Amino acid sequence: MDGIDAALVEIGDSTFALRGFLESPYSPKLRDALETLVKTEQAPLSEIGRLHVEIGQAFAAAALALLESAGFCADEIVAIGSHGQTVLHRPDARPRYSMQMGDAAVIAFRTGITTVADFRAKDVAAGGQGAPLVPAFHKFAFGRQGTTAHAVLNLGGISNLTLFSSKGDVLGFDCGPGNTLLDTWVSRCLSLDYDRDGSWGRSGTVNAELLRAMLSDEYFRRTGPKSSGRDYFNLDWVLAQIERCGRRVADADVQATLTELTAATVAAALTRELPACLQLAVCGGGSRNSFLMERLRSHLTAVQICGTEEFGLPPAAVEACAFAWMAACRLANVPANIPAVTGAPQELVLGAVHHPR
Repeated sequence: MDGIDAALVEIGDSTFALRGFLESPYSPKLRDALETLVKTEQAPLSEIGRLHVEIGQAFAAAALALLESAGFCADEIVAIGSHGQTVLHRPDARPRYSMQMGDAAVIAFRTGITTVADFRAKDVAAGGQGAPLVPAFHKFAFGRQGTTAHAVLNLGGISNLTLFSSKGDVLGFDCGPGNTLLDTWVSRCLSLDYDRDGSWGRSGTVNAELLRAMLSDEYFRRTGPKSSGRDYFNLDWVLAQIERCGRRVADADVQATLTELTAATVAAALTRELPACLQLAVCGGGSRNSFLMERLRSHLTAVQICGTEEFGLPPAAVEACAFAWMAACRLANVPANIPAVTGAPQELVLGAVHHPR
C-alpha cells in the first residue's frame, strides 16, 4: 500500500505507535452495496448482517496488508482503533442513534490484535451528538500551538472545525458537506470516484441562484453542538436544490457551486464562531483539492491557511491517528469526548474492546 504515515502518542506511561492506511479496503462490489444501502436506507436483515461481516473482513485484510508492508508483526501492535463505516447518523432523532458497520470481533479474530470500536455509541446514549469526535484528538495533537486563536479544519466527507481560543477554550462542530457532495456528483456525472485536484469543478462556473438555494438550508444557520452525515447531505439533497432553481444547471457548474458551498460554509462558520482566528490548519482528503483550497483562501484572506504538517502531522494521517488515539484512550480508561463539542453532559470513556481470543 502507498501513503503510510506514522506518529507516536503518549498516554499515561505508555507510548503507542499509530499508523494509518490511506487506500480504500473495499472491493467495487462491496462499495456499490454500501452506496445502495446508504442511499436507500433499505435492505433485508440478511443483507445488513452480511455487509457487517464483510466490512469487518475488509478492514482486517487491510490491517494485515499494512502490517506486512510496514514490517510489523501483529504481536507488536497494542490495538486497532476501528471507526467503522457509518451508514446512518441521526443525532436529532428520538431516540437518537448513530450506526457504524464493520464487525470488530471479526477484525480482532482475523488479525490477532485487540480491536476497539463503536466509539460514538456512549456519547449518543448520554444525550450527545456522538460527533464530531476528532476535535478531542485535535486538542491533544494541535492544542499546544501557543496562545493565539487558531483552528483545525478536517475536510473529510463532512467538514468539521475545531476552534482554539486564545484562552485555551476548545469548541468544534460539523460545518456541513466537505467532499461527500463533490464525490457524489462527479460519480453520477463522470463515473469517477472523486474530482482529482478539483479540476472538473474548476472548469465550471458558480451558479449564484443554486448557491443561494443551497445556503438557505437551515443546517447552516444552526450553532453547535451539531453534526451531520451522508444521510442528510446526499445526491437527493443536491437534486432538490437544483429543482428549486427551476432551470437546468450545467453539470460542471453544479460541481463548481458545490465546491463554493463547502468553502463558503466553512469560512462563515469560522468567522462567526472564532473571529479572532489567525491560523487554520487543514487535514483530510479535501486538503488535496487545490480548487477547494483556493476558494477557501478567497473567503479567509486574513487567516493563514496551511496543512496540518505545519502542526506536526501530515493531513492524510490525522483521522487515522485520531481513532488510534481513541483506542489508546479506551485501553487507558481516559475520556475521549469533549462535552462542549458533542453536547454530552460529561466526559466519557468511549469504545468497546474486542480481544482476539
